[in-house]
Amino acid sequence: MDLNTLWFILITVLFIGFFFLEGFDYGVGILLPFLGKNDEERRMIINTIGPFWDGNEVWMITAGGAIFAAFPNWYATLFSGFYIALFLLLAALIVRAVSFEYRSKVESQAWRNLWDWAIFFGSLIPAILWGVAVANLVKGTPIDENMTFVGNFFDLLSPFTLLGGLATLSAFILHGAYFLTLKTGSPVMERARATAQKVWPITIVLAGLFLIWMSFSSGKILSIVATVIAAVALVVAGLRSKQGRDGCAFGWTGAAIAFFTISVFAALYPNVMVSSIDAAYNLTIYNASSSPYTLKVMTIVAFIFVPIVLVYQGWTYYTFRQRITRETELEY
Repeated sequence: MDLNTLWFILITVLFIGFFFLEGFDYGVGILLPFLGKNDEERRMIINTIGPFWDGNEVWMITAGGAIFAAFPNWYATLFSGFYIALFLLLAALIVRAVSFEYRSKVESQAWRNLWDWAIFFGSLIPAILWGVAVANLVKGTPIDENMTFVGNFFDLLSPFTLLGGLATLSAFILHGAYFLTLKTGSPVMERARATAQKVWPITIVLAGLFLIWMSFSSGKILSIVATVIAAVALVVAGLRSKQGRDGCAFGWTGAAIAFFTISVFAALYPNVMVSSIDAAYNLTIYNASSSPYTLKVMTIVAFIFVPIVLVYQGWTYYTFRQRITRETELEY
């Protein structure tokens, strides 16, 4: 295995971590106005992700930094071509971050409702845009011989990419609902479980259609295998939830999201972006990469610091593992 392939795999792992962690984070934010029937219940819901949401977003920043350092041409073409979409994503994340901090600053129900809906939209928009983005990587975008995106925002929208957005949206909502069954007490826990049962079949249909369309179109064996595993994991998640095994259900949706991500990147490899103009203009792990020396130095740094970050984040989740109930002292 050369360093180019190794860094493609490492970036895949970073996106797996991001979609797994930020997935339930987005899902909780989307469900907030619907599962919380009063201010106390909404505060309970927000506090389930309060210690984690900003740490979860570090995975996205790290993945972006890894793309910039390992595959600078990929980074340049991606950020120039997806500029409007990424601007909308950034704006939504800024609104979302501000909402968590400002919500409890004023003792007014109207004020708090405003920020609750800001959290909703700040979670909804990224949940959709990430699916649209990864679908475009596989489908292809107008890229010329100079690795320059020559299309516009509407070139990023198609039935396939919109299906990708709906697939990630439904998967994150399901993941977030299962997370709430683990982290909240009654009556939010029961509502989250009931919501998960409703979202579960929708997720199977949307995510299944997207993955089948993508993996069988690519013809990559690993992508097809990952698609099958993701589908099985989704089915098992719902069955475990019906049996009252909330922890297992959450773990299986996490596995489904992980193999969803593997399927996408396996369908993409060895490309990092596909040109819809000519296959000769595809960006690959070789023509979009940094120098071998840069990749070597990055590999050494990654193998030193990534385990430290994993241990620290694991410790954070262990420390704040308690279920949030009406008796819990709420911060947000």
